[in-house]
Amino acid sequence: MMMVSDDCLVECKIDDDSEEDDGGGEQMTTPPPPPEFASKAPTPAPKPPSPPTAPATPTPTPTHPVNRDPYGINKHLQVEVSDVLAEPATPRSIDQVWIYSVTGFESARVWTYRCLTLLFAVPFALLCGIFLAVLACLHVWFVVPCIQLSNTFLPCLRSLCMCALNVVISPFCMSVALCCSQIALSLSNKDWHLMRDKEAVGV
Repeated sequence: MMMVSDDCLVECKIDDDSEEDDGGGEQMTTPPPPPEFASKAPTPAPKPPSPPTAPATPTPTPTHPVNRDPYGINKHLQVEVSDVLAEPATPRSIDQVWIYSVTGFESARVWTYRCLTLLFAVPFALLCGIFLAVLACLHVWFVVPCIQLSNTFLPCLRSLCMCALNVVISPFCMSVALCCSQIALSLSNKDWHLMRDKEAVGV
């Protein structure tokens, strides 16, 4: 009797399900049924109508604060507490006194400004608008036309003035200058002493 060693043995896995499905090792393929006998796919049931939903209201977007001084013409009015009130290291007041002082300063500044603007902002704005409109009207209908007309007629006036100056005024002034250039004043010693005595008496 021959003995077989364990090294020569090969492990074989047997799948019972595959044997049962294959029917003893033979695979059977069934042809598909004719189209007229094929089962149709089930049609999905109609969905119930959904209730109408209210239109979604747009969510308010946060708005950035409007820059009321885009050209920075009133930057010098941005005054803070540290620009007015300041305490040295010593002496110092009580902490509560400093806190209430700062709060009172800010509250008085802000609310006084708001109350004054509530009373005077609209009238002053109207006055500024009227004043600006008057200036614009004067500039458009009076100042600029006068400047343009003067620029048009000034060359003519300049030529006339130059003619009058060269023909009349310049010769007259030259004649007067020549006449005055021949005048000479001479003082004698007597007159000199009299002038000195008058100055001494006057002093």
